[in-house]
Amino acid sequence: MKLLHWLDDNLEEMLLIILLTAMTLVMGVQVFSRYILNASLSWSEELTRYLFIWSAFISISYCIKKWISIKIDQLINVFSKSLYVVFQLLLNVVLCLFFLYMSYHAFCFLQDSIASAQRSPALGLPMYIVQAAPLVGFVLATIRSFQQILWESTNIKKLLAHEAVNTKGEK
Repeated sequence: MKLLHWLDDNLEEMLLIILLTAMTLVMGVQVFSRYILNASLSWSEELTRYLFIWSAFISISYCIKKWISIKIDQLINVFSKSLYVVFQLLLNVVLCLFFLYMSYHAFCFLQDSIASAQRSPALGLPMYIVQAAPLVGFVLATIRSFQQILWESTNIKKLLAHEAVNTKGEK
């Protein structure tokens, strides 16, 4: 149970730290090899590109979890507290359905990639490892948006209970 709680709190952060650290190290070794040893690595840029792809898809889930997104704050601030919570819930439902849809298509894409048995040019890495990134990212985003739906649902219940108490007090 503690492991699941830790994963819920830290999964995306740890994966992003590992991926970004690996990208930094690989490119640092490439720069050192190119300018100090006068020998360029043929695989470093390809590996960095693949790590970047993975980090981009995992960051979608991280942004949903932390509720970091581009929003139109002026429009959101116009709504009352109860309308704001309802719109947040509606937005999360749309996001969950969208990422569920994208997960299905990412799964189909991954199946095609596995069937093709294609390998990357410099590393010889099976391309399905790289092309699994959309599926993992979209599944994680679906889970995080569903968690947001549950959270917003409890907010609506609390808001309705609070308004009911205030209405009784006014009578």
